[in-house]
Amino acid sequence: MTSAPTSLPADEQLHGCVRCGARIPLHESMCERCNPLGLKAPAASQAHGTVFVGIAIAVVIMAVVARLAVAGIGPFRSEVAGVGADPAGLRISITVTNNGTNAGSTTCRVGNPELRGIGPETAYVTSPVIGPGETVTFDAVVVSLGTTVIPLSADCDT
Repeated sequence: MTSAPTSLPADEQLHGCVRCGARIPLHESMCERCNPLGLKAPAASQAHGTVFVGIAIAVVIMAVVARLAVAGIGPFRSEVAGVGADPAGLRISITVTNNGTNAGSTTCRVGNPELRGIGPETAYVTSPVIGPGETVTFDAVVVSLGTTVIPLSADCDT
């Protein structure tokens, strides 16, 4: 048995029922059909718990999608093919091989092989997309390592 809608004063402000969207007065949270016992409002813990579960499910879905997106890319084998002077810094030629089963790019850590840190003596460059089993040589100009030609190493296995 459904109840007939009650008439409301013309000047009373309305909003939607939190469950079904029916127009109800502002001081109520649910219509009579959704709240036949006349409870005040849904519990805050129920509302917050629902939001928490939704966020947790979204994070799990994003993690699975991210894992599937990078599966089969790499590992990468790399070496510095050459270092030369450039007006902006050093021009570095890096040869990278994708030993994975899917195409992808990688970030190469370039620096002095004697100084193994992440400070100013290190630069990072991104390779182009490399197909599975392919080897690509690309150039990058690095300004943070100065303009004096020095021996460099490239680690692209990340």
